[in-house]
Amino acid sequence: MKKLTVPYFLMTVLLLVAGFALSSCNNDGPDIPLVKLEELPGNYKGRLIVVQGNVKKESVKEFKVKKDTITFAEFPIEEIVKTVVKNPAKVEAALKAMGKVKYDLKYTASVNAQSNVIELAFAPKTMELQIPVDGVNKKTIVDLTTKQKGFYVGMDRSLRFVVTAEKITVDGTLVAPYEVIDYNFPFCIKN
Repeated sequence: MKKLTVPYFLMTVLLLVAGFALSSCNNDGPDIPLVKLEELPGNYKGRLIVVQGNVKKESVKEFKVKKDTITFAEFPIEEIVKTVVKNPAKVEAALKAMGKVKYDLKYTASVNAQSNVIELAFAPKTMELQIPVDGVNKKTIVDLTTKQKGFYVGMDRSLRFVVTAEKITVDGTLVAPYEVIDYNFPFCIKN
């Protein structure tokens, strides 16, 4: 009888330990607080990937997020200018003469608690530029669009969005052929 009692006793203890071990594992990871709209505003810095056709260029860009606007103190216009001005030497001269170009991107934000993100629905406005070429300013209208929502992700507190220069008009004439310019901001964090 002793031989049977010890194995049953050990089996009972092992089952109890296994039960406690499994019941304590109901937490899958650290508690991540839910995002709030108040977290979104601030100064951001992040990766910018500009894609036009097969050409891809990466840099770091800074911008400011307010209650309903993303403000770029210096929007990246190099690809736009290269589309309008074909001569590389004249592109550099035009960029230098234009200086910094400010752009405001309007949005409305809403919290998606299930995914723990803030979704941004954008309302981009057209960008008007005066590009100097051979002593004459070319009136350039850039139609900016967003094809998807932007996201402020609760998991890592990062902002992600894409803006597209869908078409460009110079002095009333649509630039054709034209390859769209995508401004991808895949990972931006507060400074």
